[in-house]
Amino acid sequence: MALPRSLRSCLQRPCVLRSPRARLGGAGGGGFILQSLSDDVYQNLAVEDWIHEQVSLENRQVLFLWRNAPAVVIGRHQNPWQECNLRLMRQKGIKLARRRSGGGTVYHDLGNINLTFFTTRKKYERMDNLKLVVRALKALRPQLDVHVTDRYDIVLGGCYKISGTAAKLGRTAAYHHCTLLCSADKSVLSSVLKSPYKGLKSNATASVPSSVRNLLEEDPALTCELLLEAIAKEYAMWHQIDHHITLINPADEAVLPGINSKTKELQTWEWVYGKTPKFSISTYFDMTYKDSVLEVKVDMEVKHGRIEVCNIDAPEQWLPPGLCQELAKSLTGSRFCPDEVTVLASTLLRTCPQDNELRNKWNLLCENMRMLM
Repeated sequence: MALPRSLRSCLQRPCVLRSPRARLGGAGGGGFILQSLSDDVYQNLAVEDWIHEQVSLENRQVLFLWRNAPAVVIGRHQNPWQECNLRLMRQKGIKLARRRSGGGTVYHDLGNINLTFFTTRKKYERMDNLKLVVRALKALRPQLDVHVTDRYDIVLGGCYKISGTAAKLGRTAAYHHCTLLCSADKSVLSSVLKSPYKGLKSNATASVPSSVRNLLEEDPALTCELLLEAIAKEYAMWHQIDHHITLINPADEAVLPGINSKTKELQTWEWVYGKTPKFSISTYFDMTYKDSVLEVKVDMEVKHGRIEVCNIDAPEQWLPPGLCQELAKSLTGSRFCPDEVTVLASTLLRTCPQDNELRNKWNLLCENMRMLM
C-alpha cells in the first residue's frame, strides 16, 4: 500500500524532517499510527530500529502496531539457552530473535499484539502508555478487570499477566514496546519458554516467570482486530490526531531506505547468539550402551556464543581418552551450536579406526553433546 505523502515525508532521514511543520501535521505537531503488513519478527524489529534512528520525534509521536508468526524474542542482554527450549523451537520451526531493548523473553504468535510507542526521550513515559492500553480495553469491555502493576505489567483478574514491557532509551529518542495477549497458543508458549539445559551459569538478565491468560478466555468475542482498533482509537484521542491506521510494508526500501540491511543484521547468528553474555556449563549426561549406563561429564566456557574452554570426561574403558580430547579440542573456538558439532563429528569420524563398535560409541557421544546445545 502506498503511503500518504505526509507520512512519506515523515518517514525520512532527519535532515528531511526539517521541512515546514504544515507538512508534518500542523503547527501543533502531530502523530502517526502505523501497522505492519508483515508477520516476520525480524522485519518488524527492523522497523522499530529504523523509526528510532531515522524519524525526528520532536513534534510528533508514533504508534507502531505489529504481530508475528510464531517466534521467541529475547532481550538485548539475555541468554537464549537460559531462557527457552531451542531444541523444541528448531523442531517446530519457531524463530528466535534478539531485540535491541532490555527486558525479558516473550513468545509471539498471531494471537499476540505488539505495540511500540515512540517519543523523544524527554517525553518518554511508559506508565502513560500502559494506562492508555487499559483505557482502550475498558472502552471496549467495561467489565474487564485490568490494571497496570508497579512492574509495568498489565494484569487481568488481579494475577494473570496479559502484557509485558521493555524499552530502549536513546540519546534523544526513545521507544517503549509491550505485548498484549489476545488468543496466543499458551501450550506452545509454556513449552518453548522453559529451558531444558542443565548446569548453566550466567550473569545474563533472567526473565521472571508469570501466570498468563488470554483476553479471549475472558471474553470469546474479543479479537486482535477489535483490540488493535480500540487501542488506535484511544491513542488518537489522547494525542489529538487523526484516527487513521496506515499500513506499511517493512521491506519497502522506497519508504524505509536501508531497512533490509537492518533486517538481515537481526537474522545473523552473530547478533542472535553471538551477543549472549559470557556463560559456563558444568553438567553430565548418562548414556545407555549395551545395557550399561555410562556417565559423561562436560565443562565448557562460552563467550560471544563461541566455546572458549571445553573438557569432556568419559569412562576410559568405554572410549579412548584421546578421542574425547580430540573432540574437545575441535569444539574449542567453534560456535556453541548443534550444527557445528555435527560437522566436527563427521570430520573426526573419518579419522577414526574402521571399528564399527568404536564408531557407534563416537556417534552416541556426539549426539549427546548436540543435546547440550
